[in-house]
Amino acid sequence: MRKRAFQQVLLATLVAGSSLSGRQTNAPIIDLGYSQYQGVFDANNNVTNFLGLRYAAAPTGENRWRAPQAPQNTSGVQLANANPRPCFSAPTGAAPSNPFLKNNKRQTIAKGEDCLFLNIAFPGSTVPSEGLPTVIWIHGGGYIAGSISSFQLADLVRESNQGVVVVAIQYRLGLFGFLSGNKVKENGDLNAGLLDQNFAFRWVREHISKFGGDPNKVTIWGESAGAGAVLQHIIAEDGKTNPQLFRGAITSSTFLPSQYMFNDPLPEALYSEAVSQTNCSQSSDTMACLRAADAQVLQKANEDINVAGFFGTFPFVPVVDGTFIKQRATKVLKQGTVNGQALLAVSNANEGQVFVNQSAPANVRDFVGQLFPTLGPQQELAVTRQYNGLGSQLNQENLVMGESIFVCPTYFLLNAFRSRSFKGVFAIDPALHGQDVNYYLPFGRPPPFNNTDFVKAFSQSFLSFVISLDPNVKFDSSNITPHWKLYNEGETEMVFNRTGDAPDVHTVTTDCEFRKRCSFWESLSTLTAQ
Repeated sequence: MRKRAFQQVLLATLVAGSSLSGRQTNAPIIDLGYSQYQGVFDANNNVTNFLGLRYAAAPTGENRWRAPQAPQNTSGVQLANANPRPCFSAPTGAAPSNPFLKNNKRQTIAKGEDCLFLNIAFPGSTVPSEGLPTVIWIHGGGYIAGSISSFQLADLVRESNQGVVVVAIQYRLGLFGFLSGNKVKENGDLNAGLLDQNFAFRWVREHISKFGGDPNKVTIWGESAGAGAVLQHIIAEDGKTNPQLFRGAITSSTFLPSQYMFNDPLPEALYSEAVSQTNCSQSSDTMACLRAADAQVLQKANEDINVAGFFGTFPFVPVVDGTFIKQRATKVLKQGTVNGQALLAVSNANEGQVFVNQSAPANVRDFVGQLFPTLGPQQELAVTRQYNGLGSQLNQENLVMGESIFVCPTYFLLNAFRSRSFKGVFAIDPALHGQDVNYYLPFGRPPPFNNTDFVKAFSQSFLSFVISLDPNVKFDSSNITPHWKLYNEGETEMVFNRTGDAPDVHTVTTDCEFRKRCSFWESLSTLTAQ
């Protein structure tokens, strides 16, 4: 189970799902000014798909590690009926060993740098005449992996009762999207992957009305690193992005690893390692050398640096760049200055397990020191005291990983959206990280607990929020989800679980001891760089 779960989380989005199901006919032609695209109508799902729309120029050569640029004009009509090439990706950290590394290397789907594309789906065979609420999906994968080819957007359109337009975006990953350090700051743009996403949001604001979407009713939704990216856009520019690019935000398993200053020792060490592995060490201009390097050489360095990281971690992640991301996330969230009007945040009951080596448990104190190397002996000891008595050493490690990096950051978000946020828990056993995705994006296959009432209650809660910023405003009267209070009305959460073969959807109050542990992690956030 652990092996399958780990592979699902980090590798599922690398497996191509490029073919559209059902009968297909040509759809309307959309003129974007720089290009014309013709989509494909899927009669079985009553959805029109536009696949592989270029939203930015190729980030290659001189455009490497720079903010995305507008696409060049192209003539003629391009048929948007095939998923785009995914961005270069890499395996997760495997040190000291990784039983899944062989599977990582077995992936054969073609990837590349020219990957800044998006997919769109809208209901029906013609462009909706009335602007529909729009959801932008940001895929997960630890900022090092993933693509949009596996996500059939018709799932969300269908589950919304044909009530939304759906957009899924690709962005630069790993070394290509998140290389940091002084040299990048001086001659490039930090957090290129986040800037890609921001550029795509602005593209949606400009063009989504041509596909029947309302640019003033946009919700951004991500899972895992995609949810982490949602958090980054919430705090971007200290929450003062102008114009506002989204009104709603949804996080499924918020991901907030250590987010260092761009010139801290670790980002600088990663830059030096990239320079070394691409034979650029002797160059007088290492950035020029990296931009001139063959893409496959860079990709080999990308893979090797990532797999050398601590088990279950991701070396290339967002940094505090001083421009787009001006401060640490927890600091901005505590100030309450955020982009967006409302938040729906859902976490899984067992977030940490797939990121901890279950076959080689360590001493909890040693584990914490590896996970957060900037903590000192005093703080490491304090962590062990917080988790002492919570099961075995391995269970404590699972909790430390899950709570510090995934679950507690979700509550930091909830508190920033005080009196305008909703909290949910996916608890279908074993409720590992990533196992919720199959219930709202089934990829053409049914979820393990294929109960109609449960799937409807879970998936429609997200889509009700997209439509009205409130999961209580149901578009299907048969939805069994009870009234969902705002989180800050008594720390109330909605639990999505099962009892035998029956769905069990009910409210609970956030556990007091857990809240204390989150307060503890928040007190360490300066040292954990979160």
